[in-house]
Amino acid sequence: MDDLHPSFLIGLLVFLLACSAFFSSSETGILSLNRYRLRHLAKEGHRGAKRVSTLLSRPDRLLGTILIGNNFVNILASSIATVLALQLWGEAGIAIATIGLTLVLLIFGEITPKTLAALRPEAVAYPFSLPLLVLLKLFYPLVILLGWISNGLLRLLGIDPASKTNDSLTTEELRSVVRESGAGMPKNRQNMLLGILDLERVTVDDIMIPRNEVTGINLDDDLESIISLLTNTTHTRLPVFRTDINQIEGIVHMRQIARLLTHNELSKEALLAACNEPYFVPEGTPLSTQLINFQKQKRRIGIVVDEYGDVIGIVTLEDILEEIVGDFSKKDTLCSPDIHPQDDGTQVIDGAAYIREINKALDWHLPCDGPKTLNGLVTEALESIPDSAVCLKIGPYRLEILQSSENRVKSVRAWQTKPKAHTEPPAQD
Repeated sequence: MDDLHPSFLIGLLVFLLACSAFFSSSETGILSLNRYRLRHLAKEGHRGAKRVSTLLSRPDRLLGTILIGNNFVNILASSIATVLALQLWGEAGIAIATIGLTLVLLIFGEITPKTLAALRPEAVAYPFSLPLLVLLKLFYPLVILLGWISNGLLRLLGIDPASKTNDSLTTEELRSVVRESGAGMPKNRQNMLLGILDLERVTVDDIMIPRNEVTGINLDDDLESIISLLTNTTHTRLPVFRTDINQIEGIVHMRQIARLLTHNELSKEALLAACNEPYFVPEGTPLSTQLINFQKQKRRIGIVVDEYGDVIGIVTLEDILEEIVGDFSKKDTLCSPDIHPQDDGTQVIDGAAYIREINKALDWHLPCDGPKTLNGLVTEALESIPDSAVCLKIGPYRLEILQSSENRVKSVRAWQTKPKAHTEPPAQD
């Protein structure tokens, strides 16, 4: 090698540096790929993605091939640089070659190609996967031998080389992926996917119509009152009960009695005959479970009961779907009939408003793991039914009771305070 011309050695050194950059960038590029996008492209028939998937199916062999090639070219480059330095500068060239080659390898063989591959992994990994497959076949016996030795060392340390970490996403991780999808997914689709994921942690108690707001038919009322209710109601399904909603007889669909109403032939007996059996739902049922149950039972409305069998509200299929796609019964989904914005920036909110709806409409974070309504939150915080003009603080939120009765808070003025800017304490003399 001492007889080789310096220009040839320089050309060979540049080639080896390019090979070092190839191995470094291919390693970083392949390992930086989005695994889920890679699987999608491989299923779509992308050749580069298929090759990379083949390489990643045995990461020990992939890394073995890359490290064998990278170490070989780096060591050979070091030897050539030493010979070249000895030809040009004599004994002093050894130190020059060591320092110079280290800097050159770091810049052109490691840092720059790896940074590029980390920023553009697909542009690097897919084309580089073809020569890597060729090198894997070429180095196969050596790769198998080195892999057998390294796997044996891992087993001595109590690590099973055949075991793979579970790379499936949890619900929270999937939620983060959806939120960070950016411009690749429209905002309304993001909200729909997040709504589906939220079904697991939201229960029927959070979206049900409480029993005091349920519109139903009391068979103890006179027939004229029942007909008037049926004529003016906006609901398509109504519970039918006697005296009290706990004594429910069934659910009637307006379509089943429309002809009787039109011809003034409705009677209480005909009304009962048109009723379907009530479908009862235990309190605390997750919406994901209830959605499946509605599908299995072919139902659209359920009567929510507590552990004692008392009715506490009703839940409908529409309520669950609105948790996914948003409210499709109102034009402006950002507004709520229970929330009234004021000119001074505060909000006048009905005490019966659900905390989840308030948080959703105002982008607030009032605690909703306890009471479900604003009235419940206030009475729990004060441990009593407050008089009007009482104020309280819950986190960064200020609540002023505007109206209250003997048994509940009717309306509240609420606003969010801004965090105080941090100021340095005055200097001491």
